[in-house]
Amino acid sequence: MALQKNIHLLLNICILALSGVLMLACRFYWMGNKPPNFSNSDNPAADSPSALTRTLTFFYLPAVNFWLLLCPHTLSFDWSMDALPLIRGFADWRNLQTVFFYCGLLSLAWFGLLKHKMSKGKDTNGKAHIYTNGSNGSSNGHGYHYNHEQTNSHTNNNLSEENGTKKHFENRTSLPTTENVVVFSLGLLAIPFLPATNLFFYVGFVIAERVLYIPSMGFCLLLALGMRSLYVRLRQRSSRTALVYCSAAIILLFGAKTVLRNRDWQNEEMLYKSGIYVNPAKAWGNLGNVLKSQGNMEEAEQAYRNALYYRSNMADMLYNLGLLLQESNKFSEAVHFYKLAIGSRPTLASAYLNTGIILMNQGRLDEAKRTFLTCADIPDENLKDPHAHKSSVTSCLYNLGKLLHEQGHQEEALTVFKEAIQKMPRQFAPQSLYNMMGEAYMRLNRLTEAEHWYRESLRVKPDHIPAHLTYGKLLAMTGQKTQAERYFLKAIQLDPSKGNCYMHYGQFLLEESRVLEAAEMAKKAAQLDSGEFDVVFSAAHMLRQASLNDAAEKYYSQAANLRPDYPAALMNLGAILHLNGKLHEAEANYLRALQLKPDDTITQSNLRKLWNIMEKQGLRTASP
Repeated sequence: MALQKNIHLLLNICILALSGVLMLACRFYWMGNKPPNFSNSDNPAADSPSALTRTLTFFYLPAVNFWLLLCPHTLSFDWSMDALPLIRGFADWRNLQTVFFYCGLLSLAWFGLLKHKMSKGKDTNGKAHIYTNGSNGSSNGHGYHYNHEQTNSHTNNNLSEENGTKKHFENRTSLPTTENVVVFSLGLLAIPFLPATNLFFYVGFVIAERVLYIPSMGFCLLLALGMRSLYVRLRQRSSRTALVYCSAAIILLFGAKTVLRNRDWQNEEMLYKSGIYVNPAKAWGNLGNVLKSQGNMEEAEQAYRNALYYRSNMADMLYNLGLLLQESNKFSEAVHFYKLAIGSRPTLASAYLNTGIILMNQGRLDEAKRTFLTCADIPDENLKDPHAHKSSVTSCLYNLGKLLHEQGHQEEALTVFKEAIQKMPRQFAPQSLYNMMGEAYMRLNRLTEAEHWYRESLRVKPDHIPAHLTYGKLLAMTGQKTQAERYFLKAIQLDPSKGNCYMHYGQFLLEESRVLEAAEMAKKAAQLDSGEFDVVFSAAHMLRQASLNDAAEKYYSQAANLRPDYPAALMNLGAILHLNGKLHEAEANYLRALQLKPDDTITQSNLRKLWNIMEKQGLRTASP
């Protein structure tokens, strides 16, 4: 009878549970029928080799979550890592909390599901009696002295009254029983929380307050039900009044806690600062990210170092600190932290990528090649972020191919570029990769293939400036001068502030013998990109070819200041000073260039010519 009475409620709970299972199954299918992969620090208990530690800790976690509902004194945006120490044995006093929690939960389940069934007999033990108002209606049987007409009339009246009462109660909506409310509350409390218990699969957190949103509704129902039951059982008015005041105090206290907690959620910086007490490693790391985005580099660096003080093997934090140091031009320190990040997580492809780029810019080309190749060989398994990993691997291959291209190994570069195209994910922007493919084919004089890849680059990104410039050069080589000039001008139109565009257009104009126009483009390029050595150096070349020697001297001098240890810059500055008659200054630059590159025959030849002129003018005595 009790089961039939509660069948509707039990059916609803089953539907709720089945819906949750269905959604989990769909999520599992979309993830490729594989459980999610998390780092060891996200859920240390799941990574523990001890079955006892895992079992005791996982049993304890629901008790901690319930305590957060009951007394949310300490809250945090993140409870991973060491925020909750593992329970490693039975001697840990927290096991008592686990026992008390499950005993209380079983007591509520017993009250909601079994007690009502056990009390069934008490509700249906007797029969309902209808008593008449006869004068001798006693137990001795004299109540049957009525005639049939009277009896029938009285019986009909009773039936009429009974039917009326029955209709009256049928039209009213009955309230759920206390037992049913308890069952429903326990269902809300427990079923939505099940995926977070590590029962079906390991999750990527220790405690997450977001998983308590739905269970909190069941908790609030249980609390309200308990208050109501206590109020009904209390007979004294003063006791009931005290209960009402206690309930009001609880509401006010929790309301005040909500207001105070909302202050922590005003912005990311305050939120992460509020979590330092619970999870200092994660909180300091996230705070460092916020401070970096605000431009507070020194404070961000200190925040990262604080995070690493509490947990020194966090690969993401080591990488973030390396990235900050790289952006601050502290390249040696950046490489150091990138290597530490790789040591903590050998599959961190972005650390390999940035390390290789720094090594390449420092001229350590062999080390850069090895770094890029190691990155390309990382297996695509057990990755924290597969999409980001594939993008970083593709970028490593791109930079390796670019390095080989600059060294003149075009066939090897093309092989690497093709591998990058095969491995690149959908979200990777391939325009630079396609453009480099075109440049490699162009160096091999395979112009048809080069044109194909330049067009592919412009197809995926019509405003890609490097592709406009390289395709313009190709068109100029094949005699399509008008079309070539259109692409150069389009590049300038896309970004008028980019000096490199003017430089390429100026070289085109110089080849077309439009010398004055070329000189103007060279000056414009050097002015816009005054800190870029290649642009300034090329501008000086163009001005020299246009016989504008004074302007060429200015930009050769500027290029030599940008790279004071670059022999070619010093040699060319010496040559233009030589032409402009500044012989002593030319001599000083030639000698400096020879110190850096003693076997440079051109510099040696220019210096001998300069000394001959100086001897003829009496500016230098002849060598004995």
